[in-house]
Amino acid sequence: MTTPLQVGIIGAGVTGLSAARDLALGGHQVQLFESGERAGGLAAGFRDEGWDWYLEKFYHHWFEGDRHILQLIEEMGLGHKLLFPRPKTSYWIDGQIYRAEISPSALLLPLSPLASLRMGLAALRLKTMRDWRPLERVTAHDWLHRHMGREACERLWQPLLIGKFSDRYREVNMAWLWARIVSRSLRLGTFEGGFQAFLDALADDCRHHGAGIRFNTPVTRVTQSGDRLSIGLKNGSEHRFDRVLSTTSPRLMLRLCEGLADSSYGRQLSELRSIGGVCVVLALKRSLLTDGTYWLNLPATSPDRERSQFPFLALVEHSNWMDRRHYGGDVLVYCGDYVPPAHLWFQLDEEALVQRFTSALPLINPDYRPDWLRKAWVFRAPYAQPVPGVNYSGKIPDLKTPWPGLYLANMSQVYPWDRGTNYAVELGRRVARLMQDAKP
Repeated sequence: MTTPLQVGIIGAGVTGLSAARDLALGGHQVQLFESGERAGGLAAGFRDEGWDWYLEKFYHHWFEGDRHILQLIEEMGLGHKLLFPRPKTSYWIDGQIYRAEISPSALLLPLSPLASLRMGLAALRLKTMRDWRPLERVTAHDWLHRHMGREACERLWQPLLIGKFSDRYREVNMAWLWARIVSRSLRLGTFEGGFQAFLDALADDCRHHGAGIRFNTPVTRVTQSGDRLSIGLKNGSEHRFDRVLSTTSPRLMLRLCEGLADSSYGRQLSELRSIGGVCVVLALKRSLLTDGTYWLNLPATSPDRERSQFPFLALVEHSNWMDRRHYGGDVLVYCGDYVPPAHLWFQLDEEALVQRFTSALPLINPDYRPDWLRKAWVFRAPYAQPVPGVNYSGKIPDLKTPWPGLYLANMSQVYPWDRGTNYAVELGRRVARLMQDAKP
């Protein structure tokens, strides 16, 4: 057996925990440093008084083909806690709700017969494609116009791209959208008790195999110290390691590692683009989407949300997917949006943002009244969604940085797949293998 490595991991999200578990199973000594109070990162949840289950701060689910996360759960002996019901997803078009799945039901969408046919044929072509590389040479906006036609693109797809990427929607390449389409399933999965219950179980499993996890412990710097690396903490202490893995955003990585920005690797990191995420979570006394819709895609006709009909891009009634009895009878609704970190939604106080978002609810359900609202929560993440431009595969930073023993693994590196816990597991396990196999 090789000499055990001393490994430090920054971040106890799914990527960091997955890497830590495999490294600990390989006999290495692992220490995770997490600035938050518990495991999870963007997948973390919260629980209100009277709830039996956790609710995710940002809406999450798994697809039936998410083999990396499902395999990990099976390895942990927790497969019996997986749930895969089939919810209803819909579009809001011209004041009406239409079922969203691209299938024979697409014929029910308010498109001309020719537009429906073109969209169906193009979607089938995407579903059967296996090589995504030619698709990254063209933007999704241009590909959709060319292959699905103006009507389908402008009524359905362009508003979704604007909603997802705001004023950068014309930059996103088609390989990213292809990956979204081919990976989807009609049944959506979660874990009994919520994602946080899974994350806590994964953290416990890491500890069981010998990894240490320190919560409420922000890392302030990473430095080179001879042939080893040092992690500096906010309390002033220093911890030395043979290998260090950072699962932070590119910008935070550059702040932590003084001097890295001056390298070609650092410049590559600084050129990556991303967008922020905002979720307002509402606990209501009555159902908002009374037709049973779980996920309602809302039209974004302009990157400027204040000029759009709705101030957010998705309305998700979680309790139309998971039984509200797990949440003390609350009807749980997400109002979610993706906007640049400098956007007004990141600047308003929570009460003002809740007021902005709930003011649009009567458009969806005219019966809605402010007294339906029992409680609201606001969650914001400046780094929530990478923006993959044309030929993005050639711009992705390596997992191994120029600093000996220092590695980076974050959502910008799972391309062409979209960020999420399934690919966070794959990325974490991949970087763990790389760290173990690398020569001293």
